[in-house]
Amino acid sequence: MADPAWRPSEKARLLWSINAALLWVPVVVAQIVWWVVDPRLTIWHVAAAAATVVVGGLHIAVVPQWRYRVHRWEIGDTAVYTRSGWFTQERRIAPISRIQTVDTERGPIDRRLGLATVTVTTASSAGAVEITALDVAVADETVARLTEIAGRDGIDAT
Repeated sequence: MADPAWRPSEKARLLWSINAALLWVPVVVAQIVWWVVDPRLTIWHVAAAAATVVVGGLHIAVVPQWRYRVHRWEIGDTAVYTRSGWFTQERRIAPISRIQTVDTERGPIDRRLGLATVTVTTASSAGAVEITALDVAVADETVARLTEIAGRDGIDAT
């Protein structure tokens, strides 16, 4: 089977960079507090700050680019296909006949960037399929299309 064809929005990389940066804020704050509480350990403060800059910088700059190259999604007449991840990658195929709900989610950063996540809940123990970082118009179109396809045959997925 071929990989899904469509990528998330171009703004996905910025969203993932912002989210990664926000994860590093507590680490930086903890290092500042540590330095204020005990300024005698200068070599350790410098080492910790250097490690934070290197690892945090890679997380903020490289991981979103990598994720963007991996993330794909597609909707066919019979299934929803996704590929996601960066270090550990996951492919999901959710048959349309198993769809129970289709939801759209927009957090504060998503709203600011004009993005949304479409969550397709199926009758599966593997959980919902998420299509992340879509432009709002594409997300709305995707929800409408999935709703239309899932409702064609009138079969209940429960």
